[in-house]
Amino acid sequence: MCKLSSQKGIKTPNLKDKRHKQQGLETMGLVERIVALFMVMAILQVSYAAVYKVGDSAGWTTLGKIDYKKWAATKNFQIGDTIIFEYNEKFHNVMRVTHAMYKSCNASSPIATFTTGKDSINITNHGHHFFFCGVPGHCEAGQKVDINALKVSADAPTSSALASPTVQASNVPAPSPSNAHPLIALKGAFAMMSLAMPIILSLAFSSYV
Repeated sequence: MCKLSSQKGIKTPNLKDKRHKQQGLETMGLVERIVALFMVMAILQVSYAAVYKVGDSAGWTTLGKIDYKKWAATKNFQIGDTIIFEYNEKFHNVMRVTHAMYKSCNASSPIATFTTGKDSINITNHGHHFFFCGVPGHCEAGQKVDINALKVSADAPTSSALASPTVQASNVPAPSPSNAHPLIALKGAFAMMSLAMPIILSLAFSSYV
């Protein structure tokens, strides 16, 4: 009798509970893989941000009659890119200004002034970013540039399609090896997955509970 009583007290594992637990473990494994994928894509997102040296091999100067407007027209600037101004700090500087100041070469009250000789400026928002040299006469001589960061989608044309067809090779310096164009498709995919992530996590945890 004692033996029978002890057998009745043992709880038999529920098959439904086992399946539910297994499903939860599989779901959590999927979530971990998705998170790992996001981390890899985040690293790629950073590594493919472009670095542009203004004027390419010529740099930031009044010599050589560099056409910075045509130089900028050959680039596909985007958020996350870095703009580098390289120059002799004894003779030049870099001023960030408004559109009105840019047009009139008015250096009286710039938004920001850079004087290191190798200034690195990150593009953090879409639209026009105006720069010129504040040394008297240099802006008027053409030492000014408009960096326009366009809003683009995953299916947007590449930088070669956006480049001006009227650019003359004699007026634009040779491209610098550091000018790596961003992968627009990758950025689009990253944005799409960022939007989908909350939904995936919600479904995963709802099935686990």
